Amino acid sequence: MKAAVKQNIVQTFHDLNEIFSSFSENEVNKTPYEGSWTAGQTVQHIVLAGSGYPELFAGKTEKTTRNPEEKVKDLEALFLNFDIKMDAPIFLQPEKKDYDKKALTEKLHKIEFDLLDSAEKYDLTLTCHDFQVPGFDKFTIYEWINFVLVHTKRHTNQLNKILKSIKKI
Repeated sequence: MKAAVKQNIVQTFHDLNEIFSSFSENEVNKTPYEGSWTAGQTVQHIVLAGSGYPELFAGKTEKTTRNPEEKVKDLEALFLNFDIKMDAPIFLQPEKKDYDKKALTEKLHKIEFDLLDSAEKYDLTLTCHDFQVPGFDKFTIYEWINFVLVHTKRHTNQLNKILKSIKKI
């Protein structure tokens, strides 16, 4: 379980960093089309949604009485369905401003490091009690890591669309 999740973390962030590095400093803050976030806002949203997990995992947890991977399929079905339009909760909405590409890239590296460190350090089968996603029961550490990964994959897809729109590919 640990080896597979760590491989998934590395691959997900490799794909994200690859597409984000394709944006020039100017393109990071360019609005591709009406109603869209910029690449900078999209990555800031990933940063907001992907931060704070070591603290969550170190919080109140308990032994899980169900399959600790049970909710991963539901998360994948929801977040990897690109036909569904979702609205981020207010606390995960990025500020409308110009973002620094290098600073965002550094924050992404920290999230990747934190997830890899957590995957190594914690019992992934424990259920976390300090936070839950509305509409879902409490997640195990394994499910939380997968939540971050499917959410990141969703927005990596969005970044690909933004880049194509900006470059008119």
